[in-house]
Amino acid sequence: MNLFSRLKRIGAGNKSSVTLPVTVPVPSHNENEEDTPEIYKVIGEDKLPANRNNREASTADMVKEEKFVPDGADEEMLGSGGGDEKLAERRDEVKFIKGDHQNGDAKIDIGNLNGAKPEFTGMSKEELLKYANDPFWVRLRWIFFLGFWAIWVAMLVGAILIIIGAPKCAAPQPLPWYKRGPHAKFGLVGTAKTEDVSLAKKLSATGAIYELPALLTYEVKKADVEAQIKHLVDLYQSSEVKVILDITPNFVGEDSQLVKDALDNAEKRSALIWVNGTGQGVPNTWLKVGGSTTAWGDLKGNFVLSQFEPGTYDLKMSSKIVRHELSSALQHLIGLGVQGFRLKNTKFFLINDNLDDETISPLPKDNNLMDYTFYTHTQTTFQPGLGDLLYDYLGVVKNASSEAFLSVAEDIVRPDAYELSQAGGALGIDLPMYGQFMKSVGASQQKRNLVEELQQTFVATRNVSWLQWNFGDIYVDTPTHPSALALFMSLLPGVPIVPVDSIAYTNVTQETYSQIKELRLSASYMHGELQIFESKKLIAFSRIKSGNPGYFVIFNPTDLLQNSTFSADHKLPDKMTVSYFSENYNDKNNNGTHVAHSAKVNINELQIPAHSAIVLTYVPVKSE
Repeated sequence: MNLFSRLKRIGAGNKSSVTLPVTVPVPSHNENEEDTPEIYKVIGEDKLPANRNNREASTADMVKEEKFVPDGADEEMLGSGGGDEKLAERRDEVKFIKGDHQNGDAKIDIGNLNGAKPEFTGMSKEELLKYANDPFWVRLRWIFFLGFWAIWVAMLVGAILIIIGAPKCAAPQPLPWYKRGPHAKFGLVGTAKTEDVSLAKKLSATGAIYELPALLTYEVKKADVEAQIKHLVDLYQSSEVKVILDITPNFVGEDSQLVKDALDNAEKRSALIWVNGTGQGVPNTWLKVGGSTTAWGDLKGNFVLSQFEPGTYDLKMSSKIVRHELSSALQHLIGLGVQGFRLKNTKFFLINDNLDDETISPLPKDNNLMDYTFYTHTQTTFQPGLGDLLYDYLGVVKNASSEAFLSVAEDIVRPDAYELSQAGGALGIDLPMYGQFMKSVGASQQKRNLVEELQQTFVATRNVSWLQWNFGDIYVDTPTHPSALALFMSLLPGVPIVPVDSIAYTNVTQETYSQIKELRLSASYMHGELQIFESKKLIAFSRIKSGNPGYFVIFNPTDLLQNSTFSADHKLPDKMTVSYFSENYNDKNNNGTHVAHSAKVNINELQIPAHSAIVLTYVPVKSE
């Protein structure tokens, strides 16, 4: 029986297809060559002849008699081994697919050729449908379906919770009350009266400054002194104004308990600058401050330093006894309701313990050896360790009340002397007072370069200090309108100190100070950067914090109208909005540009009247 007959019989049982290993002779049909001999091809080991192009072939044309005797070509193609051995080793598949039932043709599907790895074809639709309703797969599909949506919903809920629970951007912290200011300055504690509260409110003040008499500094626990202070605190109890005291802690009267203790007990004499005996004469050439007599007083046959008022004696501020007494006094005052202190005479707090003679000044004002200005006073002022000493007292105040502050009542003159020894230039006090800029800007005649002086003021205090601006330094005969000075100075970093008897108070309206209060509460003022500008005769500065409108303040200290030309050279926007201006800005006598609140102006076309100031708001120019 030939191969074809066998295949036909086998395929009869399966109408669709049959698969078996087989070797078939493939005739060569080359149209260009006649009588090309037939050769055997192992199906799956090589391709069909090129002229067949793998088209469907009739089994009748492809299959020869089973007993066909090969001519040796099959052994040559199969290798040295026998054909049966090769067929046994190779199980190439040929799939016969029933084709046209009329002529008996069948399609041949050749399996993996040359031993190639079978390709993954996946399951057919019919095969998949067999498992569609299988309980295991139905349950698995539901698990994945529900799991997907559960995870999705959980992620959505989690995202919402993260958004809700995320910490919001913290709003800029307001300045402490003593930095917000301004502070109204009054007289002695004993002169306080009810009307003072109204005067402080005119300034929108946050603090009211009174002076405690020097000889009462260490007497605050006495009933009469304590009653005065309580009365003062009670005056401002219903307002937001806090009480600040100016105190003089570096000397006491001869009736002080500290002096009495020193006379009675030698161990207590460390509180004073004490030199036993007077037989050798005065210890050195030190003179009374501002005077021409010796600074040494005679106390029961001993020399005790007395640089200030007659009948008073200097304290050694670094001694344990004085530290304890002053700390106790500060704590007691805070307990009574006082929230701020300004110390006087701080540069005299420490002296040279060696008591060396003073050196002569290189530029004495007078050649009189007994004149205070003839000496440099390097032995009695600005001694090393002053900043650390003051910082210790600052710590006492902060520990008693976190809202309280400790500062100075006078120009510190030498900021370096007030620096802490191990804090990178930080000062040992709050709110230093430094420089002559306030006097220069409020002088009768402008003789200094205000821009340079202002810059030097901030450089000397390392650009980190919130300064006190003493409006009491403004000259009474200044040509500048006080409201212009108030606007300009109040928007610089620092706090205005406004004596209620100064022209900065009496000649400025409450509306101006109310506007100053609003400007000082803005983020750009409280936390913004300062940049100083100069254009011809004008001086200006900006205050800007990222994300907030900036302030641009222009001041004309001259007697003439001045044109503003800032934007071209300083990358400022041309257009700005008028926020506020000095009370003399739109006077009829001024020929400058008359402006209105909230009006848009071109600062290149703006003309600033003499001795006036204007405050503008702007959005910064974005740098490319």
